[in-house]
Amino acid sequence: MSQRFETMEQAITYVFASLAKTDWRGRGLDENTRNPKFTQQLLNALGLPAQPREYAVVTGSKGKGSTTVLTAKVLQHLGHTVGTITSPHLLHYCERFRINGVMMPEADFLRIMNDLHPEIDRLIATLPEHDYLSPQGIFLAVGLRWFDENNVAVAVVEVGRGGRFDDNRLVKHKLSLFTPIFLEHTRYLGATLERIAWHKAGIIEPMSYAYSLPQDKSVLDVLQAEAEKQQAEFAWISQTDIGQFTRADDENQWFTLGRYGELQLSMLGRYEVDNATLAIWGAGNVHSRLGMEKLPHRSEAYVQAVHNALKDIRWYGRLQKLQTRPLVYVDGAVNVHSAHLFVESVRAFLVPPVVVVLAVPTDRDLIGVSNVYAPLADALIYTRSARNVAIDFLDEANTLARVRTLHPHTDWKPTLAQAVEVAMQRAGTAGTILLALAQPAIADAMALWGVRLDPV
Repeated sequence: MSQRFETMEQAITYVFASLAKTDWRGRGLDENTRNPKFTQQLLNALGLPAQPREYAVVTGSKGKGSTTVLTAKVLQHLGHTVGTITSPHLLHYCERFRINGVMMPEADFLRIMNDLHPEIDRLIATLPEHDYLSPQGIFLAVGLRWFDENNVAVAVVEVGRGGRFDDNRLVKHKLSLFTPIFLEHTRYLGATLERIAWHKAGIIEPMSYAYSLPQDKSVLDVLQAEAEKQQAEFAWISQTDIGQFTRADDENQWFTLGRYGELQLSMLGRYEVDNATLAIWGAGNVHSRLGMEKLPHRSEAYVQAVHNALKDIRWYGRLQKLQTRPLVYVDGAVNVHSAHLFVESVRAFLVPPVVVVLAVPTDRDLIGVSNVYAPLADALIYTRSARNVAIDFLDEANTLARVRTLHPHTDWKPTLAQAVEVAMQRAGTAGTILLALAQPAIADAMALWGVRLDPV
């Protein structure tokens, strides 16, 4: 085996090299620019996956990652060895691959990349001009090889922004899970809710199962039509079947769900109750094909395993409490919908003065998001992140020109560290800081607070 990669930087540069040769910044709709058949060719050439396993695939517009790790954690507590593939990562690419919540060691990533790259090279050499081998497809191959090596019995896989043209949907899965779907990534998925739902619905496999949280009727119609086309069994979880929030402290919440009684969930976002409900449904579906006789659905041990799983879960950067004095919460609430949920989830714990730090990408509604936070804030501080070159933020002049009239105390700082320094001064030790940040800025926050991201 040729030893090509000695560092993560070398390996990641190689993973993105095929895409980098294209006009990736000018890409249009996914159906015109993405072709997962090349990833399928790679998997076939590598004989991946080499071992049979159950898969669940998760898509949606909000809560995909949470639902993925929640489903995996329940399955783990039900006695299975569970792999997850999620994206994007926060600080390290190896976070994308986990077994029973523990991320892939860097040494394993480099070893597997050194093993796979000759076949990747051969495939890339055959690609037509302007086509590329998706980085996500290469990551999928790495994850499947690692799962094979570690006898993973079931894997829960999060797709990217869409679904129908997403490489991760290529795993042969009997279960598709849908979190709420709304307008997003219109440049790549289309301008209507129905079109976006069509992309998401593309993960449904023939003769499979599909579960969805409540959706707009137009979305449900699309999901149902796709399920019928694929002869799949489709179940929509009604609002009355979702767990009902009962209480919360500043790090956990409790909700009731049917025969499970009151469950403690170590995730504070109110929306996580919905995600946990979907995860419990999904894990139960998969468990029925994985040796249910060892832990029958109706047993007290099964109920206790679900309780233990929800108390055991961690999902970093998603409405996470970072410190107490001042009280600091971070969440990726940079669209209007998620901003309202962030505020709803923490309102009872806010202690003035309240300072909100925002890092909102250019493709989001800066004014709409700001208007959610402005009424509860004593100050708004805007910032940006340079961590991901594919995600753009406005500069100081353009930001302040848009938002200065929204609040009498508005500021801008070029880095999150500088923004937090000012926020700390304004909040003092008794106040509250809300960090509403896009994914790369959440990573900046994890680094700033020295958060260890293992295990989930």
